Amino acid sequence: MNVALIGYGKMGHEIERILVERGHQIVLIIDVNNTQDLNAEKLSEADVAIEFTTPGTAYGNVVTCLECGVPVVCGTTAWLDKLPQIEALCKAKNGAFFYASNYSVGVNIFFEINRRLAELMNAFPEYDVTVEEVHHTQKKDSPSGTAVTLAEDIVTRLDRKQQWVGETTTDPASLEVLGIRRSVVPGIHTVTYESSVDTITMTHSAKSRQGFALGAVLAAEFIRDKKGIFSMRDLLGL
Repeated sequence: MNVALIGYGKMGHEIERILVERGHQIVLIIDVNNTQDLNAEKLSEADVAIEFTTPGTAYGNVVTCLECGVPVVCGTTAWLDKLPQIEALCKAKNGAFFYASNYSVGVNIFFEINRRLAELMNAFPEYDVTVEEVHHTQKKDSPSGTAVTLAEDIVTRLDRKQQWVGETTTDPASLEVLGIRRSVVPGIHTVTYESSVDTITMTHSAKSRQGFALGAVLAAEFIRDKKGIFSMRDLLGL
């Protein structure tokens, strides 16, 4: 598989390592110094693109890939206000687009457990719920895209929560989602249900970026010859 790697930070380097390990070829690397190379001519050699950049550049990068007929896997978060436009473009171009707020297999199992737990807890209003995430200080968005996914899945399943807020709150209708930045932590996400008599805590703690990068490569392998819009639930059969 020939891959265009868009974004060459720490995640990009880890994705590169795994691609090479799995026998794939990297035919194009885009970073801040050669953004002009993201064009139809350069992308023509790629079977799929993997995009991990910044919230300000992700949308344009994905648009370029879709317009050039290249399936694209995107892992950039905090730009999803434009996701409907991307999905519409993907359908119009009969292209392929894969998005996840987190590509870790473990995190996506965690997402499924979170959804099921929220459904169960809807019948027990004596429990309040909060979400907390801890990441390294270089993390650009807060709360993280993973925390937002957890929060939105809770809000849609708990009648007593009408929205989530990225700060401490005493409003019983608001789900508190706190983002903490600390040293070199790869990522810790915790969902807590608390009542006057006990506490239920669910935590996922990443040990490195390897799990995220591997998931992105698996997504690229999955999407290569497909058309449509996909997520980790499709990849994992959840």
